[in-house]
Amino acid sequence: MNPVVGFFSPLPPARTGVADYSAALLQELRAHGRVDIAPSRCDIGLYHLGNNTLHADIYRRALAAPGVVVLHDAVLQHFFLGQLGETEYIDEFVYNYGEWNRGLAIDLWRRRAGSAADDRYFRYPMLKRIAEHSRAVVVHNPAAGQAVKDHAPNAHIVEIPHLFAAPPLPDAAATFGYRRRLGIEPATFLFGVFGYLRESKRLVAVLEAFRELNRQIPASGLLVAGEFVSTDLERAVEPMLREPGVVRVPYLAEHEFWLAAGAVDACINLRYPTAGESSGIAVRMMGIGKPVFLTGGLEIAAIPEDACIRIPAGIAERESLLHHMILLTSFPRVSSALGLRGAAHIATCHGVKQVGKQYWELLCVSCI
Repeated sequence: MNPVVGFFSPLPPARTGVADYSAALLQELRAHGRVDIAPSRCDIGLYHLGNNTLHADIYRRALAAPGVVVLHDAVLQHFFLGQLGETEYIDEFVYNYGEWNRGLAIDLWRRRAGSAADDRYFRYPMLKRIAEHSRAVVVHNPAAGQAVKDHAPNAHIVEIPHLFAAPPLPDAAATFGYRRRLGIEPATFLFGVFGYLRESKRLVAVLEAFRELNRQIPASGLLVAGEFVSTDLERAVEPMLREPGVVRVPYLAEHEFWLAAGAVDACINLRYPTAGESSGIAVRMMGIGKPVFLTGGLEIAAIPEDACIRIPAGIAERESLLHHMILLTSFPRVSSALGLRGAAHIATCHGVKQVGKQYWELLCVSCI
């Protein structure tokens, strides 16, 4: 007998990638059986957890009525910094890492204002409690799976690729019109950065690399689309956003996002420090055939070497970024071939139907 599944997640119009992901997954799961949104009772709960306050009630419910948890971020450190007071935060840290780390917990709490850019906070994901209490933990990549295993060796960890639901794409005329409204010439090779803009998106490095690219190849552009969630970063890059070739637009609603996605020639989607997440933006852009720049690491280990551009974190980041931006701008056939290989990988491994089937099978097993 099919279970009654309780679905606990932010959903549109919440302005988060988890909401968009969940809406697509919810529709697909309902093709398999009954799925209710946040019911008071169900046979098995599916809890989507991320690293912000939208997931606070979901986290508490996942502990109270254990089910299957989906870790969209494999670092919950910042979630706890936002949800707990000092004493509760320190106790939770000690629960995860032992009494001998109480001093470190106190220091992290006191220096929390810099947690968005300090990689110490990313080294302590604080996953133990949710991993130990859940019937199964879904992750999207090997890095997230290893983080869960490090905290709870006996947890039931299941890797399911981040889903891709093919959108109704705007036609060429609409895409051309969008570029024209942005002031982008037809011959310009346009790079794009999308999503919430925080330090880990490496926007300073991207803007510095683009400045040099535009000096060498003026027929290049950079679209920076999204909402700043770091005022320090916003102040730091404000002069750079006014430089030649840079186009700035705010948060994009779903329809306009796909217009912008169609308008760019390549997407830059770097992440460091990483929270062990698989980027929904990267999957979407690869899915529609756009070449994507990604920070190298275990998070993208499942993506074939020739299906994306891997940029190393650290001192080689800017040089590698500039080198590959020049490569794509100078050789459009390389860009096109890279995009086609990325799209083939997404179609093979990330399709919403196959992902939905994996979820449903896991839910059926987990409620026994």
